Amino acid sequence: MKAALFTLSLNDGSTASVHEAEENQGSLHTEGFAALNFRSDGELIEILGEVPPNYPASALLAVLGGHFCHRKKSAQVRVRLRAGRDFAVLAIRLGVFDTLLAADAHQVELQCRRSTFWQHPLPWLSAPASAHTAPFYQFSGEKRHPQRPPLPQGEVYRRRLPGLNTEFSLRTIDPDRDLQAFNRWMNLEQVAFFWEQAGSLDEHAAYLQDMLADPRVHPLIGCYDDEPFAYFEVYWCKEDRIAPYYDVQDHDRGWHVVVGENKHQGIGKLKGWFNSLMHYMFLDDPRTQRILGEPRIDHDRQIDFLKSQGFGHLKDIQLAHKKAALLRLEREFFFDRPL
Repeated sequence: MKAALFTLSLNDGSTASVHEAEENQGSLHTEGFAALNFRSDGELIEILGEVPPNYPASALLAVLGGHFCHRKKSAQVRVRLRAGRDFAVLAIRLGVFDTLLAADAHQVELQCRRSTFWQHPLPWLSAPASAHTAPFYQFSGEKRHPQRPPLPQGEVYRRRLPGLNTEFSLRTIDPDRDLQAFNRWMNLEQVAFFWEQAGSLDEHAAYLQDMLADPRVHPLIGCYDDEPFAYFEVYWCKEDRIAPYYDVQDHDRGWHVVVGENKHQGIGKLKGWFNSLMHYMFLDDPRTQRILGEPRIDHDRQIDFLKSQGFGHLKDIQLAHKKAALLRLEREFFFDRPL
């Protein structure tokens, strides 16, 4: 059997994977069930054989992943399978598909748009999402905002990048594990110029503890093939210093970045981590409709890159420690393009 095109863990801990048998043919393997063979003809995938009773509809995400992750220009795909209408309705309500195209007593045909597939959290999130928290409001000073959930430990996101032949992952920073690298990165000349956070190990240990204790911020380590290369701060905008400068919404998020390892500075790796980080922020809470950036006004390279990736330049703002360009990315735009 060839290596899996796409693998995911289901909610019960079992796995589902798709393997290519030959061109335009493959098989879906789900633990506890016999393999389902399928054939693909352009934008139609036909599952051969009857779908067993109690088959997990979310396992079909592996078939969709095998399609969309290797056919980036595909905007949608239809899946035809021998199952009842109840199975089709369940699959749509679980977010696996978005449209029931046809149904009779023995067969259904479903549609999944590219944006539907990429907005499903199951293939990507390694920890429970913020989305599960009910909206309960509190004040931080004079700022009223939803109560934020506590930070998960360990890995929160993982994604295979076939074009780069690598895996990108995010995990909550662990000072015991990451302090040395964080200290080295923050003392790099270019990083120190923009972040103004150069310092000693003790100073950086205190800084990270402050970040981990702040419910507004999620400090993260980015890895390629589990090798740390970057530090990210993902934050909720409603209680941040940028909130007074635009029409802030409850679940807007912003971010800061330090790429500390030169070998990961190329344009391919840049687009890889950028798209994955934006993906994670949108997946972590579907109520997040906008992502904000506020780079220093003289950071031309970053501003130009963000504009090229769909960020709109709202205005220039004067913060206490810097003059910044305020930029915004809309959820609909992000998921409407190939990832």
